[in-house]
Amino acid sequence: MAKRVGVYPGTFDPITLGHMDIIKRGVRLVDELIIGVTTNAAKSPMFGDDERIAMVEREVAALGCQRIRVVGFNSLLMDFADAMGAAVVIRGIRGVTDFEYEYQLTGMNRQLNDRVETVFLMADVSLQPIASRLVKEIAAYGGDISRFVSPRVREDVVARIAERQRNAS
Repeated sequence: MAKRVGVYPGTFDPITLGHMDIIKRGVRLVDELIIGVTTNAAKSPMFGDDERIAMVEREVAALGCQRIRVVGFNSLLMDFADAMGAAVVIRGIRGVTDFEYEYQLTGMNRQLNDRVETVFLMADVSLQPIASRLVKEIAAYGGDISRFVSPRVREDVVARIAERQRNAS
């Protein structure tokens, strides 16, 4: 029987507890889960590609699961899924707005490659409001983000904000 490979793509800027929830649940659906860390300049990343990959690797290593790999990519998702031998793309959904966007994206992806299925996982109710964009905004105004990210990620975000403030002075 062939190994079932899944891809969970995202910018992970930064990786949140919501992302980690989807990773923990998504790995149960496949034999190998590849976390695809992608570039999206439109999202004004706080961290560079290599920094985000290292951050995700560190957070995933804490799970102690050997069936998860972290891979950076900068291509169409369906091309990346093909290159990884994935049969499944896993997407996290927080609410109706996410669903509408993901529904359209899934339709386009099926036009590009109908051999890859998309599976939606609803975010845990306690984690639904978490979005990387909001985490960065809260942190930029000095708010406490410890309920949304791991302690190490919190340190990374706070340090980056302090660095940007020093450079702006």
